[in-house]
Amino acid sequence: MKRTCVKKPRKSGKQPDGTKNASKPANKAQPVTLRRIRRWILRSLAAVIILPLVLTVLYAVVPPVSTLMLARYAQLLWVDRQWRPIEDISPHLVRSVITSEDSSFCDHGGIDWSALEKQIDTLVNEGEAPRGASTLTMQTAKNLYLWNGRSYIRKGLELPLALMIDGILTKRRIMEIYLNIAEWGEGIFGAEAAAQAWFGKSAKDLTRVEAARLATALPNPLGRNPAKPSSGHRKLAATNLARIKSAGPIFNCVLKP
Repeated sequence: MKRTCVKKPRKSGKQPDGTKNASKPANKAQPVTLRRIRRWILRSLAAVIILPLVLTVLYAVVPPVSTLMLARYAQLLWVDRQWRPIEDISPHLVRSVITSEDSSFCDHGGIDWSALEKQIDTLVNEGEAPRGASTLTMQTAKNLYLWNGRSYIRKGLELPLALMIDGILTKRRIMEIYLNIAEWGEGIFGAEAAAQAWFGKSAKDLTRVEAARLATALPNPLGRNPAKPSSGHRKLAATNLARIKSAGPIFNCVLKP
């Protein structure tokens, strides 16, 4: 018997009723892409919000590094930081830093609202950029999570971060972290590295005068030399020492009375 070959009919672009097949919409992938982008943005925002919280809890026991230190590491630049517990840092430096940078440190909850209000009034009424309202907690928040440079955006981000840090960490731990990540010269971070670099001694052995010179160098760490201070720097250090004598119990949250 001869086999008969049956040819399969070719598919046409027409339906049984004679109409052509409807083509799939070309923009169907667009909503999927937009959903993915939105999901990615939301996840990134969640990470930005949650990460500082998680890190702050971790920093209650783990020595942190600052964003400026990380930036120098990324550029393969030299970094000198030798972590020291606050017990191994001279109390003279603690007193000088609090007196110079944030005399209300033990009283506020991370933000000195009265000082901030005065600076905002100065900005609104006189047009001058706010200065002097940054607490030690706000500076710690900046050093840990933000960037250097004057910026209203950065200053706005400092506020909730400072409140969070103050709510999680003790004042003593905040001071300990600050003294170990503050910049005291090109590539010099923390009290121990600063004491070694400028005075050739450990941070626990700093004298009152040396501590005052280090503390008053903080606003301009790249421009002031604590070992060979200018006349203006000497006056700032002398003023710092005089203010400490009349400061009262403003150090009790960090140092035992």
